[in-house]
Amino acid sequence: MKTIYIYKALAGLSAVCFLTALAVTFNSSIANAGPFLIAAFIILAIAFRGFVMLKGFSYTLIIFAAVTTALYYPQYFIQINGVKLSILITPLIQLIMFGMGTSMSIKDFAGVIKMPKGVFIGVFSHFLIMPLLGFTLAKLSGFPPEIAAGIILIGCSPNGMASNVISYLAKANLALSITITAVSTMLAPFFTPLLMKVLGGGFIEIDVLNMMWDIFKMVIIPIGAGIVFNRYLLKKVKWLEAVMPLVSMFGIALIIVVITAAGRSSLLNIGFMLIFLVLIHNLLGYTLGYWSGRLFKMPERDCRTMAIEVGMQNGGLASGLAKEMGKMATVGLAPAVFGPLMNITGSLLATYWHRKPLNDENLKKPD
Repeated sequence: MKTIYIYKALAGLSAVCFLTALAVTFNSSIANAGPFLIAAFIILAIAFRGFVMLKGFSYTLIIFAAVTTALYYPQYFIQINGVKLSILITPLIQLIMFGMGTSMSIKDFAGVIKMPKGVFIGVFSHFLIMPLLGFTLAKLSGFPPEIAAGIILIGCSPNGMASNVISYLAKANLALSITITAVSTMLAPFFTPLLMKVLGGGFIEIDVLNMMWDIFKMVIIPIGAGIVFNRYLLKKVKWLEAVMPLVSMFGIALIIVVITAAGRSSLLNIGFMLIFLVLIHNLLGYTLGYWSGRLFKMPERDCRTMAIEVGMQNGGLASGLAKEMGKMATVGLAPAVFGPLMNITGSLLATYWHRKPLNDENLKKPD
């Protein structure tokens, strides 16, 4: 019981740091509030670990702390000893995708046969709703073309593994979620470049073949290697199962920080509007995804899966593609913002649905 008081004290200390940052901002300048904001996020992330309902947000708060650090001290995240940190982005994504592959097997694709309707609706809705939403928001944004193109790019990206975790927590159909993620990821080398060409070609130049190859080398090859590793070698190195999620979280955090530092000037100019549009993109994805399931009279569990699979994207891949295009500081901004926001909204949605009984189960209960 004494431990809980420590976590509560840390939460109070975090509040003090936030209030101090606010006071410094009003009395002098927001430029001087950086250390207090960074400390507030880090301390709050530790405090949240002591509460069952909040511990899932700790990683997102660490991301906020890292992004705040990159905004205040970008010089430490652009290059070290003349070596640009951006060169780490592609290898990190490959490592993250390899980790994704080690948690997959050929059985994950069996759902195509067992649940063909759900898989088709999920994949089709994902590659229809999010790209069109991204294109519409990009048109309405008034942003410079390259930054607007980033909104379309995140919309054209496949699902990420985070959607499977959220589906599990939301009492959705986990098997269907895993299969949709697997199938959409494997289709990404074809759909993402073609959709970007059609929808994003008016904003920036898109080389379809180059983008296809970029996705193959960043996603398909590492995931394939991970699946093979899982099949033949993973049992011999069981410690890797515990290490890879941590490596993935660190990799995603570093990618976001490097992109934030590189695009600092643009973020300071359009940051709030970009966050707002990305949030709208994400929330409409959940909403339209859910109702796409309802439209085809799918059970509540599957509708929840549709919402999560449509609304959550592979921000890491989108960031990597932006880097390969040489537009990390512009096209890469929307994917960098989408990732943390997606984790927050996804966690909140999962918490809400976890507490809400499934309608299908209610129908089975006697009066």
